[in-house]
Amino acid sequence: MNQVLRVGLVSISDRASQGVYEDKGIPALTDWLQTAVNNPVDFVTHLIPDEQPIIEATLRALVDDDGCHLVLTTGGTGPAERDVTPEATLAVADKVMPGFGEQMRQISLHYVPTAILSRQVGVIRKGALILNLPGQPKAIKETLEGVRDAAGETRVSGIFAAVPYCIDLIGGPYIETNETIIRAFRPKSAQKPTP
Repeated sequence: MNQVLRVGLVSISDRASQGVYEDKGIPALTDWLQTAVNNPVDFVTHLIPDEQPIIEATLRALVDDDGCHLVLTTGGTGPAERDVTPEATLAVADKVMPGFGEQMRQISLHYVPTAILSRQVGVIRKGALILNLPGQPKAIKETLEGVRDAAGETRVSGIFAAVPYCIDLIGGPYIETNETIIRAFRPKSAQKPTP
């Protein structure tokens, strides 16, 4: 039986947290993960404003108190003055995983030239991987799944292909994915036989 994956989802937006408009980030992430991950997933969600101390405290609590293996944030990664998600994420990090941010921008550049304005980062805190994702549901899906050609073949890998093996390496549960959505990559020596 697949192990439970505990995931923290944090939507960071002044206006959505004040109820000015509906948050679409957490529902998009929940829907995608429930379809893409074969493990049972236990979600812990937060909708918070663009305030660095609040973001830092939320990320710390999700890892240190709630025991999340994976934390995904959405929003607050652009160049605007209130966009401080990357700063907050780096402030709670034990290790920086620069490849995740590089790959997110590479994927997004296939769709919009403004992807170069994104400052998303990936970090490890204790036994958890924390990733900053874009704010829009369409961009979230593209970032996680990657770029496909007209025939549906993957041309640029989505970042989630590397997430299960990263979580293996930091002591988390063995994550299995729905390969029609995203195929997790692991070296042969790290693969468990399918029952």
